[in-house]
Amino acid sequence: MLAAGAPSSVRAQGRPDPQALLSAQREAMTRLAFMDGEWRGSAWHMLPSGEKHTLTQTERVGPFLDGAVKVIEGRGYESDGSVGFNALAVISYDPGTGGYTIRSYAQGYAGDFVLTPTTDGFTWEIPAGPTTMRYSAVVGNGTWREVGDRIVPGRDPIRFFEMTLTRIGDTGWPAAGAVEPE
Repeated sequence: MLAAGAPSSVRAQGRPDPQALLSAQREAMTRLAFMDGEWRGSAWHMLPSGEKHTLTQTERVGPFLDGAVKVIEGRGYESDGSVGFNALAVISYDPGTGGYTIRSYAQGYAGDFVLTPTTDGFTWEIPAGPTTMRYSAVVGNGTWREVGDRIVPGRDPIRFFEMTLTRIGDTGWPAAGAVEPE
């Protein structure tokens, strides 16, 4: 159950003002507005056999909670039109730490990871023991190029993923279509 608001006794104990938090979150998320919209293009990822598997990749990205978070759905389509990959992510900003987090759900896994905006995109990493899976995206002029590299200390990075997408339009997703009160 979602609470409509904290009791005044809780707010009086020094909790930050919710409107100030939301304002800071909305402001911080404007740095990632370039992601909003619908995107389509080609992608490949490396199979355990070492073979490259190619998909048609789509991403739809939009603000939610009045711009306080960003929601992303990625779908990879096989050549027969079936969905071969589907992922969901939520990007948020914590005014207390000044940092961004991406909560990712894909292939039965879920996790919270640090996302770092860059001058022309973003990076995020998944720690996996001594290995790090680093994703780096460059977004601009209607193109979104993202690569994934497996980083093992003392070795050259191994590219295991790449996608190049073209922005195909705007989207009202996910905020559009809310259930009305009547």
